[in-house]
Amino acid sequence: MTDASAPAIPISLRPVVLRVAGLNLAYFGVEIAVAVAIGSLALIADSLDFLEDAALNLLIFAGIGWSLRNRARLGMVLAGILLLPALATAYAAWEKVADMAPPAPLPLTLAGLGALAVNLTCAVMLARHRDGGGSLTRAAYLSARNDAYANLAIIGAGLVTALTLSPWPDLVAAAGIAVLNADSAMDILKAARAEWRAAHPAA
Repeated sequence: MTDASAPAIPISLRPVVLRVAGLNLAYFGVEIAVAVAIGSLALIADSLDFLEDAALNLLIFAGIGWSLRNRARLGMVLAGILLLPALATAYAAWEKVADMAPPAPLPLTLAGLGALAVNLTCAVMLARHRDGGGSLTRAAYLSARNDAYANLAIIGAGLVTALTLSPWPDLVAAAGIAVLNADSAMDILKAARAEWRAAHPAA
């Protein structure tokens, strides 16, 4: 099998990933401000996701039109990028143990609702391309989809925090976001390795 036989990433994906990158970067600014103001670990984790998603989609924008071999290499890089928010969340959780004050539930919930709206918009924009371009388009779609799941967890954490005034819902939501990112990273890495094998057939 050669690079020519690999599924091409449609050029029509270019403006889509550029718009998705812009939306993610804009909401990163909103969510990190709220996260710092109320001391929410879940929002910090999710805001890092938005920043990571912006970078991921910009890299995909750059990688459209590359050979299968180079797309496989970029897919491996993107898998590593998806792990960064998980590692940052783990470190923030370690720091949070020293201060177990719960975040303000109303801003937590509203920020989660706003994030859900952004991520659902991005997921819908990317959905028709998710199976057409290998690890790169799969990376973009999985990231937006998983972020939508994470936002539902944040909204739930805000509601439970309002009822219990406990810091644990925020911590549990943050842990769930980290696990989702790690799982997506493995999924993307598998797709990238399959592309790499296709670009380097056995002699």
